[in-house]
Amino acid sequence: MAEAGGPADAAEAGGAAPRVVAVVVTYNRRELLVEALTAIRAQTRVPDAVIVVDNASSDGTAGLVRDRFGEVELLSLPRNTGGAGGFAAGLGLALERGAGLVWLMDDDTVPEPGALSALLDARDRVPGPPALVASRVVWTDGRDHPMNTPRRKPRAGRAEAEAAEAAGCVPIRSASFVSVLVEAAAVRERGLPVADYFLWNDDFEFTTRLLRGRTGVLCPGSVVVHKTRTFGSTDVDPGERFFYEVRNKVWLFTRSPGLAPAERVLYGGSTARRWTVTFVRSQDRAVLRRGLLRGLAAGLRAGPRPNDEALGDPDIR
Repeated sequence: MAEAGGPADAAEAGGAAPRVVAVVVTYNRRELLVEALTAIRAQTRVPDAVIVVDNASSDGTAGLVRDRFGEVELLSLPRNTGGAGGFAAGLGLALERGAGLVWLMDDDTVPEPGALSALLDARDRVPGPPALVASRVVWTDGRDHPMNTPRRKPRAGRAEAEAAEAAGCVPIRSASFVSVLVEAAAVRERGLPVADYFLWNDDFEFTTRLLRGRTGVLCPGSVVVHKTRTFGSTDVDPGERFFYEVRNKVWLFTRSPGLAPAERVLYGGSTARRWTVTFVRSQDRAVLRRGLLRGLAAGLRAGPRPNDEALGDPDIR
């Protein structure tokens, strides 16, 4: 991992604009990836560099990126490491490439033309600057997407709330990886996402860790469309994937430094309510019960592996 005090930090200290690197994680969704990369190209403020992390796709994604998006740096992982592994690898490479700011998003995220410009404007206007600025995420019909609604900061101080409001923003405690701009210096200090989470709760763990004791804001003026198949949150029947929800929540509550003790109680209660709703709505509760038991056992038995072990040896091209 790049160290603090590197070229990006020195450039910003000298008054130069920070280098913005966009990181897009993809797996077997080449058509959606084309939409995402085309929208990034069309930004009113184009990123200084773009990295695509390919999670060992089998649909020709790597060749498509090389053929149609020559300006993009392709990071090909040897196996599918999930969103968690993809963002850990991509963010780590962005730091190595001298990023001052990193714009993170999934391959099914389509930013409106002014999305990045609005994030940068909010960053400039909110004192700090904030460690993280998140976009407003909508579904294909324009409704706010419940899967990606940042958690408001419960006890934001008056000065922090007023400063955010003056910039047209809202203080938040966590955010999703669907269009979030993070400070490279904060990542160098607090660490990368935990790759072994694979999927679910990786963004919650990373952003709460990044924001503990720091300022983060939601910028409603930055809008992206999250093109999921259906409109809903993670309490929609998850099937076998419930294992990851349970295991990763156990890891988060017992091993992550992201949450203060009082927050663990608060979010623990919220998790229990969400799981109850998930069971009530499920069409196959036996699958969820197996996922619950397996997830509890795996989460309590051992913690996540170090990122180097979980990621393997990526191929950078």
